[in-house]
Amino acid sequence: MRSTLLALAAALLVSAPLATSTLHAGETETYVPVEATDVVAGLRERALESDLGYRIVESLTTEVGPRLAGSEADARAVEWATAKFKELGYDKVWTEPVTFPKWVRRSESASVLGANAQPLTVTALGGSPAGTVEGEVIRFSDLDALEAAPAGSLAGKIAFIDYRMERSRDGSGYGPGSRVRSRGPSAAIRAGAIGYVMRSAGTDSHRNPHTGITRFDEGLVPVPAAALSVPDADQLARLLARGPARIRLALDCGWDGEYTSQNVIGQINGSERPDEVVLIGGHLDSWDLGTGAVDDGAGVGITMAAGALIGQMQVRPPRSIRVVAFANEEQGLYGGKAYAEAHLGEIRQHLIGAESDFGAGRIYGYSSSAPAYATPADTAIAEALAPLGIEHLPGQGGPGPDISPFAAKGLAWARLAQDGSDYFDLHHTPDDTFDKIDPAALAQNVAAYAVFAYLAASVESADDFGFGSAPTAEAGDGN
Repeated sequence: MRSTLLALAAALLVSAPLATSTLHAGETETYVPVEATDVVAGLRERALESDLGYRIVESLTTEVGPRLAGSEADARAVEWATAKFKELGYDKVWTEPVTFPKWVRRSESASVLGANAQPLTVTALGGSPAGTVEGEVIRFSDLDALEAAPAGSLAGKIAFIDYRMERSRDGSGYGPGSRVRSRGPSAAIRAGAIGYVMRSAGTDSHRNPHTGITRFDEGLVPVPAAALSVPDADQLARLLARGPARIRLALDCGWDGEYTSQNVIGQINGSERPDEVVLIGGHLDSWDLGTGAVDDGAGVGITMAAGALIGQMQVRPPRSIRVVAFANEEQGLYGGKAYAEAHLGEIRQHLIGAESDFGAGRIYGYSSSAPAYATPADTAIAEALAPLGIEHLPGQGGPGPDISPFAAKGLAWARLAQDGSDYFDLHHTPDDTFDKIDPAALAQNVAAYAVFAYLAASVESADDFGFGSAPTAEAGDGN
């Protein structure tokens, strides 16, 4: 699932040239040829009738299952993706190395001690060290309250943030929730705590804790850090309302050297300018509690299927469709960063990028960072998506997680906004399994990505400029 990128997206929206800005001297309008818009009507209907995306997700989640970065299943997922691209008829299939620290989970448990002794359902946060701690629990209502705790005030105690994440269609509630996960452990350590637990960053009421990566600020000695399922967080809060409570937290997990995985890439070659590409994709890794169907097997299935359906067409777009199954998004966007670094010199050959990493809900909105000269093309894409129930929402959103490192360097991005109202019921939990996917909703996603990619790869202008432009020196430096 996407990491906390709201601030980055906001910064990109401020700095990127949006379609609503003015056309500058010397720039010519980019548009979609009429013949391309005629072709995608049939493509859209074929995609809606196809179950290819659904079958791809079924294959990945059944044959590989959970795909924790650096695990044995990570290697099998790379083999699966390589074989699947070839099976689907992609013209070119290759891998590119992605190296990262390897984190492993072995066991985890927690329990209330004393007169009210009982087990608690927890999961270690990614990046947590191993350790067993016992201590009095101190509850905080939110991250700000813990960060305000004086140094040493939690000596020998276990900090508990009881922040309840809010449900929203666009996932905006995840920003505050994920900050509890990423910043809470460091705040606890600065206050002297020996351990950290949090209400899961999720919107369900099931006894399924939500994992996810955490970080420890430089100079701090990490402590065991875990997430409680929502009902267990409620239970602990009720116990604390009755008086002091002690818990025992035992985690066997931690960092274990480095691992090199792969970005797996499939390309449907364009008919006229195959070296110029439209980039789409999702991330291949998942957390280990479920089978990674919603996060992000769905994104892999959606984009693989969209590319394959374009490849089956008699009339291909002029430019290539490149689909990337990114490595290790979950623990720090490693695959996206590696792709951006490897292909920065080819940024002018990348017209635009879009990533599916927000589950399998229907797409309800389209927006992009297309500059002013590409307004006609951007509008044509929006009009072609409208029959799928997708509204044009210019000026909203930002790039997908693995696209964001390249977007920060100047790559134009598109957002096909999925309905994530129930996404965080499943996100990073044991409940992220194939049965949660609606085939019809997934087919609508495949249709949207196919239409978008085909039209974006078909744009024309007097100077063949496409969507993006060469990055400025500032953009190239990542500012």
